[in-house]
Amino acid sequence: MRDFTLNQADDLYELITDRADKPTIFTANRPASAWYSLFPNPVVAESILDRIVNSAHHLHMDGKSYRPNHRPTTDRAGR
Repeated sequence: MRDFTLNQADDLYELITDRADKPTIFTANRPASAWYSLFPNPVVAESILDRIVNSAHHLHMDGKSYRPNHRPTTDRAGR
């Protein structure tokens, strides 16, 4: 995840507001507490995260990533 621009944060806020009381799935590789720094406006960040976190069912998965086992391999010849 990268920092949001002002426009991106506003668009996300509108999307989340429109989806209020509707099932929505969010996935992330960071805890919600680490999301605050991604938003340029702390008030928008608090509002977005309040809507997402406070009414959510959280599922935390620990363990090694499956990705290294599923990456395509190539030899030095590019095959």
